[in-house]
This record gives sequence, C-alpha cells and structure tokens, in this order.
Amino acid sequence: MRISEIYRSGTFGLSVEIFPPKNESGDAELFRTLEELVRYKPAFVSCTYGAGGSTSKRTIELCNTIQKDLHSTATAHFTCVGSTREQLVDWLKEASEAGIGNIMALRGDPPKGEETFIPADGGLKYASELVTLIRENFPEMGIGVAGYPEVHPEALTPQADLENLKRKVDAGADAIYTQLFFNNQHFYRFRERCAQAGIDRPIIPGIMPITEYRRIQRIMSMCSSEFPAELVGRLEAAQDDLEAQFEIGVEYAIAQCQELIDAGVPGMHFYVLNRSQACKRIFDALGWHESEA
Repeated sequence: MRISEIYRSGTFGLSVEIFPPKNESGDAELFRTLEELVRYKPAFVSCTYGAGGSTSKRTIELCNTIQKDLHSTATAHFTCVGSTREQLVDWLKEASEAGIGNIMALRGDPPKGEETFIPADGGLKYASELVTLIRENFPEMGIGVAGYPEVHPEALTPQADLENLKRKVDAGADAIYTQLFFNNQHFYRFRERCAQAGIDRPIIPGIMPITEYRRIQRIMSMCSSEFPAELVGRLEAAQDDLEAQFEIGVEYAIAQCQELIDAGVPGMHFYVLNRSQACKRIFDALGWHESEA
C-alpha cells in the first residue's frame, strides 16, 4: 500500500521503523523483532538509510526481505547525502525494481565531523528538492517527509522551519512523520501551526518508547527535544534498575499514545530501535492485538 492511500479511509495507520544491523547477530535479533511486530499488521515497516548513505544497498535489501518474507509493506529511507542527481535517480530505480513503493525522503545529517550540510557536486541541498526529484522520475511512489514539533535544530526560526515543511508538501509529499517527542503539547501546537500554514497532509506523531535511561539520554542530546522533568525524575530515581526504567518508559508511552489517539491522530510511527518487547506491551495495552496469521 502506498503512503498516499494509508490514511484516506480513516483507518488508523500504525507504522514501525528499524535500522540496518551491523552484523549477523544483529540481523537475527532484527528479524525476531519484525516477526513479532508484523503480527500487529502495521501499514508499513520503514528502514533507515545510514549516515552518508553507508547502508543504502542494505536498506533496499532489507525492504525487499520485509515485503517478500514477512509480507509487510516496506518504506525505504532516502537522503541527499554524498550523491549526485544521477546517483539518486539510479538508487530510486533500483528501489523501484525491487518492488519498493514508498520512500521516506530526508535531507540527511552532515557527515561525521562536519557541522553544516554541504551537498555533493551535482547533488541536492534540501529534502524538498529530493521530493521533487522523486515525483519527476517516479510519480507513483508514496512519499513521507519529516516534521519537527519542537523545530529543526538548524532552523533559523520556527516560521522558517514551517515554510521548509510547506515546500516539501508542495513538492509532492503524501504524509508527515514527526521527530520523537515526549510532551504532547508540542505536537498539538505543531499541528495547529501546520493547519494555519495550509499544510493539509496527515501528520503522524513519532513515538520512541524509553527502555533504558542512558540510551534515551544519548538520543535526546542529538535531537533537541524537551525531556519532561517529571519523567526525568522518575528515571533518575531508577537509574540503577533497568527493569524499573523499562516499566516507567512503557507506562509513560501508553499514556502518551492514548492521549494522542483521543486527540484524533491518523496514525503513529514507532521508533522501535530493533526491539519488540516495549512496543508489544504498548500495542496490547492500546488494543492493537496480534493477528493469528
């Protein structure tokens, strides 16, 4: 199913995001995770695209396996980093020939050691340009793009960030998937601002369940999102107890997700970190039961 079709009928769109593992043991853990999660019938499983395009081939391979072996729709992440227009089109052609019908179009982060994004010679500078490239060459592709409820860290102003998102939508994006957040008020304000700006695509909240305090601290240090003081306090009090941290994170995610559902979100996108236990607990608590198939 194309991203453009998922949210049209009013059906809630659950999606999960994984990343290419670095070794065979990681592959085995990932597919155990996916076998668990695809039983909840996600609208799609998305696979990230490593820094500098380092896993670009693996992304296609994993998406192909997800579709053929697990019978679940895949969405491939795709960035501008380190590639000319011709190389980008070649990658898209390869993805299309592998049966991938959805792309998550992202600018990508600057290569390690660089503070600003510099496009390759003959390459693209913005995600909106990547969306345009996809639409011009593969008009049938479903396209998702990123949104930032708490503003992209490189944006000069919140208004500039919103204008950039509008360019991605106007270029042909089908849906917006947000960066992770833990305070739903940021999402609600972001949704309102998008509506006022004429952005009329489905906005899907991105959720990352907390399973370990130190790990989420590292992630939060890179994405400039608010970490609610009450949640931090509970996690710090349990910093020597991994099981307690897990329970706190799952409990918080269930409450956060239920509030978002009550607020009428069209779906949810889970950053699962290649693990299934927390998401299974959350999905069951929210009434998204496993299929017997």
